[in-house]
Amino acid sequence: MLLLVDDRSGKFIFVPQHSMSFVLSGAILMDLAIRGKIDSDLNKLIIIDSSPTGDDLLDQTLERLAMADEQHDARYWVEFCQRDSKLVRQQALDRLCKAGILELQENRVMWVFKSHRYPIRDDKAERQVKLRIMSILFSDEIPEPRDIAIIGLVDACGIFRHLLSAREHDGARERIAQIRKMDLIGQAVTNCVREIELQLAQSMAVAPM
Repeated sequence: MLLLVDDRSGKFIFVPQHSMSFVLSGAILMDLAIRGKIDSDLNKLIIIDSSPTGDDLLDQTLERLAMADEQHDARYWVEFCQRDSKLVRQQALDRLCKAGILELQENRVMWVFKSHRYPIRDDKAERQVKLRIMSILFSDEIPEPRDIAIIGLVDACGIFRHLLSAREHDGARERIAQIRKMDLIGQAVTNCVREIELQLAQSMAVAPM
């Protein structure tokens, strides 16, 4: 969420709603995997430790996974959990504001409609994440699991074009694709987004003029 905030305006970089939903769903599952709560292979996502993490945002998803009667692959759970994306988004923003990283500013358009901006108050966390991404993309350094997760999610929602220059993006494409393949949940997120985009493109192509 922090990387989606435009530094100057405090507004969010545009990401289609379907992409945002899958990315936030994948982010929760990736965080659970990083914490050693779940794991996945090509055929299924499994529970390793169902004990609560102490984080409400993660525990509600972990509980659902633990209560499932059948095992499913990562793709299934990315699609299933995306129904909570609006709640996840708001809770993430609330936490960033509470931590003093973002500031909520509420404006009204034509004195009626509310418009929210989230200007960055403390850019230390954002700068650290961006520097870490650059370090991984433009070196042969072996990425940590959290690096893999962040890069996969950023790529899935298509905001590398805002974080990198056109030349940097072209130079990093192969490296991004390489890193994206290191995480099955990240691959599931990307596949969901790409398939929805393809379906939308096809529907527009056959729509009557």
